[in-house]
Amino acid sequence: MGYDLDHVHIKVEDPGAVVSWYVEAFGFKIVSDSTRIWGDRFIRCEASNGAVVNISGARTDEKMGPADASAHWGIEHFGIKVDDIDAEIERLNGLGAKLMEGPVSVPNGPRIAFIKAPGGVRVELLQYP
Repeated sequence: MGYDLDHVHIKVEDPGAVVSWYVEAFGFKIVSDSTRIWGDRFIRCEASNGAVVNISGARTDEKMGPADASAHWGIEHFGIKVDDIDAEIERLNGLGAKLMEGPVSVPNGPRIAFIKAPGGVRVELLQYP
């Protein structure tokens, strides 16, 4: 049996504002926006290739730890392919992102950079040759 990645889930303080940023920054499409039975606003988005990214707030009475856009253990980042990494870094900085690392060229691979997106999320930008 093969296994397919189903989705990435990002929890943030203000789901609406963060989703708006991803819509503008990466062209995500909002598929649904609702309040779930747990009391959290839950917004399901799709990237242009159909990859699902869910963005939600805290559940009722849920205590959240701080966000961390630096390198860390556990699920650490997700990657977005771009055509021109330098232009994207400049554009995303103008939208409020912060360059954390790079860009660097990976031998026999892409140029990569890491940004801090709204909500304290670490996002890798990848420009393939």
